[in-house]
Amino acid sequence: MQKHGIPALISFFLPGLGQLIKGQIFKALMIWVVGGVIGFFLWWTFIIPFLFWAWNVYDAYNSN
Repeated sequence: MQKHGIPALISFFLPGLGQLIKGQIFKALMIWVVGGVIGFFLWWTFIIPFLFWAWNVYDAYNSN
């Protein structure tokens, strides 16, 4: 749980923070930038921002 679950749980609430905790600084910054752009321009679709958020949680759980 410590290795995978905590970063995934944190990314569930704050996207990119789980990657930052794992030491993946560049990936966390890219999630914040790309997520911000997607959220700003595609907020009306709900599907694309949701898929990006779900991928973020999945990545925080499964990445090394």
